[in-house]
Amino acid sequence: MELPTARRTMMVKAGLAAAAAAAGLAMQPVEAAEASLLPAGAATLRDLADRLARAPRRRDFHTVPMILDSPDLWDQEALAEVIAYRGEPRQVWDNTDLASPWLNLMRNSLNSQIWSFRHPDFLAVSATHGTAHLALLDQAMWDKYGLARLTGDKFRTNTLIVEQKAGSADPGNVQDADGAYSGHDNSIPALQRRGVVFIACHNAIWEVSERLIRGGANPDGLSLEALAAELTNHLIPGTVLSPGAVATMLELQMAGFHYAYAK
Repeated sequence: MELPTARRTMMVKAGLAAAAAAAGLAMQPVEAAEASLLPAGAATLRDLADRLARAPRRRDFHTVPMILDSPDLWDQEALAEVIAYRGEPRQVWDNTDLASPWLNLMRNSLNSQIWSFRHPDFLAVSATHGTAHLALLDQAMWDKYGLARLTGDKFRTNTLIVEQKAGSADPGNVQDADGAYSGHDNSIPALQRRGVVFIACHNAIWEVSERLIRGGANPDGLSLEALAAELTNHLIPGTVLSPGAVATMLELQMAGFHYAYAK
């Protein structure tokens, strides 16, 4: 017999809490981006944003394995909230190229869904992998490991996590061509404030770690498992770590999310 969604989510949370306690894990809620740009009438989306802000993220790893085989190794509670979301419509973006217009495409989708088609509870999720995943690592990791080299030097720093001037514009002026909903505010924090969820990919982290070690960019001489753990610990605030973006896309599609690809 299939359990109601609310009960399933509650059971997942209880199981995770028990597993974390048994393993002595430090799992603490992290501060997410302020959801100040959620549209009027988006009660279901606002509830999700509040739940995600309270959901714990583990960022104290010393090592991580190649394949995550236990829910305490990723942000299962937060991920379960996203999968269980029942607002409509829901879209999952397959984002792989850091230099592609992926943030702009998600912004355009948000604008049309919210104000053209009148769906304030529209949820956009970024299943982030490939070079796009570098944007989910903080500047400290970019500096320490020279991640700009992995972009072909198209990005010297992680500019996609930098707040834009347009982000301080009047959020009530929807039609402002230089404002908070325009192409002048294409940043990850801006989209997070609008309810977009960025899914991080463990497989991408592992593969980046392998490339860094092979390329001699490993100043502390860390093992592959330890370097991947350090990168995981430096995911930007608000992200949801998954065991793998591609597999998570399938979970989201089975739950009713529509697929979109940015290239």
